[in-house]
Amino acid sequence: MTGKSSNQMWGGRFASGPDAIMEEINASIAFDQKLYTQDIQGSLAHASMLADTGIISSEDRDKITDGLNTILSEIEAGTFSFSRQLEDIHMNIESRLTNLIGPAAGRLHTARSRNDQVALDFRLWVRGELERTQDALSKLIDAFLDRADEHADTVMPGFTHLQTAQPVTFGHHCMAYVEMFGRDRSRVRDALARLDECPLGAAALAGTGFPIDRHQTAKALGFSTPTRNSIDTVSDRDFALEFLGLASICGTHLSRLAEEIVIWSTPQFGFARLSDAFSTGSSIMPQKKNPDAAELVRAKTGRINGALIALLTVMKGLPLAYSKDMQEDKEQVFDAAETLELAIAAMTGMVRDMHILVEGMKAAAGSGYSTATDLADWLVREAGLPFRDAHHATGAAVAMAEERGCELAALPLADLQTINSAINEKVYGVLTVEASVASRTSFGGTSPQNVRAQVAWWRAQS
Repeated sequence: MTGKSSNQMWGGRFASGPDAIMEEINASIAFDQKLYTQDIQGSLAHASMLADTGIISSEDRDKITDGLNTILSEIEAGTFSFSRQLEDIHMNIESRLTNLIGPAAGRLHTARSRNDQVALDFRLWVRGELERTQDALSKLIDAFLDRADEHADTVMPGFTHLQTAQPVTFGHHCMAYVEMFGRDRSRVRDALARLDECPLGAAALAGTGFPIDRHQTAKALGFSTPTRNSIDTVSDRDFALEFLGLASICGTHLSRLAEEIVIWSTPQFGFARLSDAFSTGSSIMPQKKNPDAAELVRAKTGRINGALIALLTVMKGLPLAYSKDMQEDKEQVFDAAETLELAIAAMTGMVRDMHILVEGMKAAAGSGYSTATDLADWLVREAGLPFRDAHHATGAAVAMAEERGCELAALPLADLQTINSAINEKVYGVLTVEASVASRTSFGGTSPQNVRAQVAWWRAQS
């Protein structure tokens, strides 16, 4: 076969043949250079331990330490040259270290493999991202607590099936999201606790015959203990899957909130108005103000969910211990982490900035006979009716109000008494939306006093 036909066979970027294809599929430096801080951090701890255990000399440790710090400075200054031919972040740093300090660099890899090295680097990176997510969620929760406190008395319609159900307060609605994002934060904390084991020292898969001190390196790197099984250590990516899992659940909560903000900001609802910082105008319709930030948060949840499915699929068929498939574990996590961080920040800004249209909420809260359940409860509590009979009587009252085109509170007492003679003038005390929400004092209910108590409780948890 001629050279020309060979080039046509491989084609495009791979015209030089199998070598070009192998370099393209094998190299990870384009994305795993993001792990440079963690890689250098792990190497510094490893070198220190090797010297303390007498595996390398203190002179070699000092050379390695100086060289690694020089490389860190070069990368942060943007002067470090990353090479695709060196495949990954580990080999790029090792090659540069050799250039800087000579043969002593070769001693750094004693009692270590790229398998436990990458497990450590990635775990350190995910740990840092979990800590950032925890902080971001705390800021979002604080934003909701402020709005809940501010609007503990603001009445709005509560919905089921997106139909008006019963009056609630906007403060209580905000506290529902505090609960949701609080669970997200608790999942982050759980994940941090499970991640708190150091992989370094597992080597390729079987440990090492050198007298290393894994507890020393674990402590130096901020872990409470080393991992306990070398095979599992190099093949484990549960920490990444768990991050993506909690990110997907959090993304779902963000998307539900985004959907509500989109709905609330429509003229048809008129519950909220977004600030200019988180909305855009139309290119052709000057009257429009589009909730673009909320819509994009809603859409970005798909990227996070996709990352979870992608990594689950990578891991599902791998035999123990390490396989090259696991190189595909990082890009999805990196992208999901950036997406989640941006979505939480955007939502925190929207929650803090949006203007709540109190009168619009109050008007909507009284629509759709939202206090019908209060009438039924009153008939049970004050007239002694069984709830099913009270439910039937209330249905008759709603039908009467619909026929007359008025709210329940506008029905004359005499007409209500034709439905049930036990009804008296006190019933009007429960037929307003303010009275309705004030009466919901059961634990977890919507009454303003409950909302303020829950805000105080959550602030104490932070």
